[in-house]
Amino acid sequence: MYTVQHARDLQCKGMPRPELFRAARSCYGVGDHQHRLFLHEMPFGPLTCLVVGAECVCYRESVINNKGDAMTILPPGVSARQFAKALAEFAAVVGPDWVLSSEEDLQPYRDHFSLLKDQPDELQASAAVCPADVAQVQAIVRIANRYKTPLFAISTGKNFAYGGPAPNVRGSVTVDLKRMNRVLELDEKRHFVLVEPGVSYMDLYRYIQERNLKVWVDTADVGWGGLMGNALEHGVGYTLGPYRDHFSAHCGMEVVLPDGELMRTGMGALPGSGGWQDYKHGFGPDPAGLFAQGGFGIVVKMGFRLMPQPEHWRTGLVTVPKRRDLIPMVDTVNYLTDLFIIGEPLYGSPLRILREDKAFLQAADSFDEAALDRVAAEHSLHSWQVELQFYGSEKTTLANWEWAKELMLRNIPGAQCFDGESLPVPVTQEQIERSTRPYPAPYASQMRRNVMHGVPKLYAWWMPSRTDDFPDSWNQSHLGLFSVVGRSGAAVLQAQRDFDRVARDMGSKPAMPYAISTPLNWNQSAFLLGNGAFGSATRNEATPQSKLDQLKLLREVLKRNAAMGYGDYRAPPLLQDAVADQYSFNNHALRRFNERLKDAADPNGILLPGRGGIWPKALRALRGAIRK
Repeated sequence: MYTVQHARDLQCKGMPRPELFRAARSCYGVGDHQHRLFLHEMPFGPLTCLVVGAECVCYRESVINNKGDAMTILPPGVSARQFAKALAEFAAVVGPDWVLSSEEDLQPYRDHFSLLKDQPDELQASAAVCPADVAQVQAIVRIANRYKTPLFAISTGKNFAYGGPAPNVRGSVTVDLKRMNRVLELDEKRHFVLVEPGVSYMDLYRYIQERNLKVWVDTADVGWGGLMGNALEHGVGYTLGPYRDHFSAHCGMEVVLPDGELMRTGMGALPGSGGWQDYKHGFGPDPAGLFAQGGFGIVVKMGFRLMPQPEHWRTGLVTVPKRRDLIPMVDTVNYLTDLFIIGEPLYGSPLRILREDKAFLQAADSFDEAALDRVAAEHSLHSWQVELQFYGSEKTTLANWEWAKELMLRNIPGAQCFDGESLPVPVTQEQIERSTRPYPAPYASQMRRNVMHGVPKLYAWWMPSRTDDFPDSWNQSHLGLFSVVGRSGAAVLQAQRDFDRVARDMGSKPAMPYAISTPLNWNQSAFLLGNGAFGSATRNEATPQSKLDQLKLLREVLKRNAAMGYGDYRAPPLLQDAVADQYSFNNHALRRFNERLKDAADPNGILLPGRGGIWPKALRALRGAIRK
């Protein structure tokens, strides 16, 4: 199916004929001045020139895929001849229909929101291979080792805002695990599930509903994503704390290592153990963390804790009048959170409705706290709000809400509490879709009932896509940047000022003042704060230079944030080196340790090189090389 074409089609004196190289994009040379080998990447494939003395013999060498087209992207350091052999061996393992290499077939493996979309150095795969089982994954890894071909594994490839299915290294072969999509075991009484990589949140939800099981899956924003892929990227959800940190909620992995060997973590390492999904640590050092945001293996099975379905769900809203009331509000919410009384709290500011009020904007831009309190009072508004949710029985959720109200009113003078919804579980589709506000105006609920109830949907996809308001446009670029901030009100107020100063220094202004930005409590024990003016580009921002300018700007923002002690928890491949640079304690001791492990476990550097900013020795020169 894959062949290498040679055409010793011309000879010339000295340099190759100019007309041949008018379209050449790059040239690499090896050897001495008498015997030099040049590889020119041409539109029809690489062109090799062997210079012997003054004579130049030029011939074309290109891989022809199964649609008769020349492949113009090759893995780094791999010749067209060797790559053709590797693809043929992949096809022998998975079948010719499951090795994809045409431009059309590789479209789904591009990051269509990338700031480098359609640029010469866009991070694109050279091919994709789709195994059906663990043995095929092992065989693919062994073939890749023989040909020194980098692999990039994906589960469903829907990691949008963080690179989607795009690799860290241009020319990598994508290992698409979508065919491995079985729910292997689900225990309704012990509340766990064991899945393959291709199982999405929607797949698992459907599996649960079809069997009328009384468990919930804590789902990501967009339900077509995979449980495994989301967890390995430190993805998060919305229910109770132990479940919404998806990697922490995992319980046991089966992993194909860089040499093709199969390993299980935790109790899975004990043959015959019945507790693999009950106790994830096993005995001795636990290497599981190496496979999250790291290229130390391809995870082919993964267990997860599931939340038992409660009998009842209840919400309530608390508002506080003054700006600095955020401090005792956060302290009280943390207390309830760490006692596992509430699910994810949703913070906000009622002052958002004043975004066109000149007095408010002047006070917010100058961080004048007295003026902000005065403006809020003049408009009969409170400065902050937090919406709480409770899971349990009808009686326990009511008792817990009454206790939460008592704490808030005791700790914060002037606080107000409003009863929200009280619904038996499971909720109906009509209740999920309901748009009526449970609180008196102007206070609004931020709850998205589907994710709070483990029901995967595609609602959040409105952010980068066409909508009723924008039927003919979409975000040309879309990425997420969220910095870890101390879980206290004082830390949030300081971060607002810090992020605002960076934005002003960089000449950017957010749509909403930083002074009322609020934290996300996705992870039970941490706050994440968005970088406001940075991240997702404006709709129809299609100018290539403007995208490159934004990429440069984002890297500078990350550098400045790190200087103030803020690090991001997640990033697309284009920014992973920049985020890894933030974690620089003791001359990057953490990264150096991880790369020593990487070189020992993966001497050929073939598994997900560059992921998480960890580069193997063979490709370490690529660190930070994209649009440097």
